[in-house]
This record gives sequence, structure tokens and C-alpha cells, in this order.
Amino acid sequence: MMAVSKQASRQRRHRRVRKHLAGTTSRPRLAVYRSNRYIYAQVIDDDSGRTIASASSQEKDLRSKTLSADTATEVGKLVAERAKDAGISTVVFDRGGYKYHGRIKALADAAREAGLEF
Repeated sequence: MMAVSKQASRQRRHRRVRKHLAGTTSRPRLAVYRSNRYIYAQVIDDDSGRTIASASSQEKDLRSKTLSADTATEVGKLVAERAKDAGISTVVFDRGGYKYHGRIKALADAAREAGLEF
């Protein structure tokens, strides 16, 4: 039996979840991607295939910081603010096949605190 990489397992989990989870115009999807160095969040309307709002730890004021739960919290606040500016208040959370734990949880909690409902 061949070993399956963590990345392949995550992608399989993500595909499985995405079968049942889609962002609509009224309730878009808050998608999270986490690499070893950065974390990205996008609010996506899957009906039209448009990204409504996005934020990442690669932005100018966050780039110098190392990736931690604190950085993820700041990205969560940023994406929530931008979504609110675009007129979005409720979203569907797509954790991207990652455990709802650590940086993913920090980003989600910060987005909720900043006013996004999910």
C-alpha cells in the first residue's frame, strides 16, 4: 500500500465537503487556505464565480509577521470588514479540508467577532 500525502488527503476531504457546500449570492462561501507561511481567506459567490472580498497574511502590514493564530485573527477581521463593506453579513464557512482548530479556528472566530454570521 502506498502512503498518501497530507496534501492529497486534505484535498480529498475538501472535495468531499464541497459536494454539499456552495456559496450563493445571498450567502457566499468563506473559503480558507493555509500554507506553512501564509493564510488566505476569500468570500466567494459560487453562482457567478466571483470573489467578493479577500484578505491574506501576505498583505503589506501583515507580511513581516510570522504565521500564528494572532496573524490568522487579523486576517479574519480584515476579510470580515471587507465583506461587510461589500454588503455581505452571512456566509457559509469552508474550512478547506483542514481541522477546525488553531489558525483556522482563530480566523473563523475573528470573522464572527467582526460581524460575519455563520
